[in-house]
Amino acid sequence: MGRRNSAEGNGAVSGPRPYRVASFFAGIGGFDLGFERTNSIKTVWQCEKKPFCLDILAKHWPDIPRADDITKVIGDDIPEAEIWAGGFPCQDVSLARMGPRTGLKGKQSGLFYDFAELIGERRPEIIVLENVAALLSSHDGRDFPIIIRTLADFGYGVAWRVLDSRYFGIPQSRSRVFIVGSLGSAETAGSILFEPECGDRDAETRRPDGAKLVSPFAIRVGNPKQGYVKKLAHCLYAESARHTGTDWSRNYVSYPEGAVRRLTPLETERLQGFPDDWTMPTHEMPNQDTLESARYHACGNAVSVSVAEWLGKRIVDALNAQRLANQTSALNVTPRSA
Repeated sequence: MGRRNSAEGNGAVSGPRPYRVASFFAGIGGFDLGFERTNSIKTVWQCEKKPFCLDILAKHWPDIPRADDITKVIGDDIPEAEIWAGGFPCQDVSLARMGPRTGLKGKQSGLFYDFAELIGERRPEIIVLENVAALLSSHDGRDFPIIIRTLADFGYGVAWRVLDSRYFGIPQSRSRVFIVGSLGSAETAGSILFEPECGDRDAETRRPDGAKLVSPFAIRVGNPKQGYVKKLAHCLYAESARHTGTDWSRNYVSYPEGAVRRLTPLETERLQGFPDDWTMPTHEMPNQDTLESARYHACGNAVSVSVAEWLGKRIVDALNAQRLANQTSALNVTPRSA
């Protein structure tokens, strides 16, 4: 299943075929857009349930086949793809949930098992899962090992890491756990999520004198005309219908005379790394409040695009290295004499 050179109709040879990704729980396409920005990964299939998100996906990927209910998907429905990615629902494991967390036993987060059944049937080369960091502690830490063991039982080497969007060029404190499975190779999974070189993605850089940094949440940027915002936004949450009152009180725009306003949908798109107006639907919405609520909700549920792009580049590098190693190994095989 290596990358092939494809011949054009005039006999010319194009570059290597992009790797393919099947996108599960696709939302508004954070994984898809980030991966495609590598110029080496192409989205070939999507699965998403929410009608608003399906409209956004169809707007940006009009020719891609997609399903709207993972519980009804069978293995043969999914085209060949080296990479499967999905941010399965977090509602039942999130610390932001009102009430008890039901974890993987919940109706929403439990859809992981439907996803896992498809993984076991098709076994793509690379699996990427994303969820809230609270997944690590869900059910006193019992849910997370279930996920790891499930992938391992299917033959995947697995690595996981909590990544914060703030270290990927986005001014939002958004910690998410990413799980990578590589079929038959824990080393490949680890090479995707972890850099051998030192970096500062997991910690703030200290001042030269060792003085304690001022929290970026306490620093305001802006001007009197356009308003002031915190230098670093708190994590966007998606689970509230209207985002009014205390739902948005941590992220707001303030003005010198004391007025405040919530963020606009355009501003939330930018806080997730999406192009402007990415979440403007093609169909009519009942009213402006309904439209804005749908856009807020979709952005709050999304995978940050720049994080997905970083992962995509590392997946491409890992798959390329794997292909090269396989080719080199094949060339070094000495035929056994008769």
